[in-house]
Amino acid sequence: MEAGLVRKYASEAGGLRLARHGPHGHSARTAHSMSASALRKKSDASLVRKVPFAPLRPVLANLQEVFLGTKLAVLFPAVPLAIAARCASFGQVWVFALSLLGLIPLAERVSFLTEQIAIYTGPTVGGLLNATCGNATELIIALFALMQGKIEVVKYSLLGSVLSNLLLVLGTSLFCGGIVNLGVDQPYDRKQADVSTGLLILGVLCQSLPLMLRYAVAAGEHSVAAATTGLELSRACSIVMLLAYVAYLFFQLKTHTQLFEPQDIDEDDEDQEEAVIGFGSGLFWLAFKTVLIAILSEYVVGTIEPTSQSWGLSVSFISIILLPIVGNAAEHAGAIIFALKNKLDITLGVALGSATQISMFVVPLSVIVAWIAGIQMDLDFKLLETGSLFVSVIVTAFTLQDGTSHYLKGILLLLCYIVIGACFFVTRQPASHANGGGAGLAVPTGNWNAQVA
Repeated sequence: MEAGLVRKYASEAGGLRLARHGPHGHSARTAHSMSASALRKKSDASLVRKVPFAPLRPVLANLQEVFLGTKLAVLFPAVPLAIAARCASFGQVWVFALSLLGLIPLAERVSFLTEQIAIYTGPTVGGLLNATCGNATELIIALFALMQGKIEVVKYSLLGSVLSNLLLVLGTSLFCGGIVNLGVDQPYDRKQADVSTGLLILGVLCQSLPLMLRYAVAAGEHSVAAATTGLELSRACSIVMLLAYVAYLFFQLKTHTQLFEPQDIDEDDEDQEEAVIGFGSGLFWLAFKTVLIAILSEYVVGTIEPTSQSWGLSVSFISIILLPIVGNAAEHAGAIIFALKNKLDITLGVALGSATQISMFVVPLSVIVAWIAGIQMDLDFKLLETGSLFVSVIVTAFTLQDGTSHYLKGILLLLCYIVIGACFFVTRQPASHANGGGAGLAVPTGNWNAQVA
């Protein structure tokens, strides 16, 4: 496998393999950064050398690495097209679609830039940097939706990210890896999987308690006081989740780094590479790409409801199913590529690591930010959403308990994802469909329990 397929120097708390120090203090890669690097390509410097004006060559080389050093570069035109469509009021559906496409290469480039910065900062600082940038797209979308008061969109998108990583990404990877490596032993290290699933179970518990509290309150007390109690409990649970995530980072980055080091790395994968951009340049482009992600995320949040009406899909289905699939496309493709190469430790690091980061960091952080901003966001994801999350975590934990894989495990996870997606599709139709007097399942969620009763 080419050296460009795997870069040597990043540490990410979402994927979650910290590197050992090399002879010059360099750090090795995490599963997440290795997965993302599967979509990168070597830049051809021959064209840059032909530029007659020598001082311009470093600038062009830098631009080439930042914009053309990925196989997803073909999607970059969607970024200016989305901005132009928004400024020209071309159509909100077009703005939504172009913004989603533009987020795909931007997310991959943010991962690349954090790797470059980690070369200079070392594994610990690089790991902490990736702890916040590893799922930058989801975090920024959640914050913009939160500031616009769209709390349900925040919950749906974060729930969808966890479900997508646990069922869709992991299921597709195990299925494809099992088919390609049919008849070949497919082992993986259970230790990091056990750590991640344990944290995910804690996250489900913290998200279930406000829901159970709401149902446990007597009918006469199910009022503002009960809602206030649930909000306070959610904030307390969020603090606990963040403390658990900090402990997880310390566990991974300091005391038990060996648990997060895949054992299936080829010698070619271990070839070290030098940084291709400078530290200052990396910081500049990281800030610039983050601003672009913020702009497109604002477009997505602002146009999700018109798109829902135009496409005939509910906001919940778009947020839970479509947004995570598109937003994490680059990362997911990398996980599948390494599963095809029978390197399941890397695949598990990506899928479980990202799910853990969303559940234990982004979700509670959203609640704390809402608390500071005076917005009443809690951890009550409602019965259907919480039940889906709980079952997904349990199914994933049981699937990974024996330390070996085959294609049937992937099929089971994929079928679970399809059933959950179908559930959100049929029970949450747009208001126009619900009022059309057609389907019997077109009942808004808010009135579902009342109509069943």
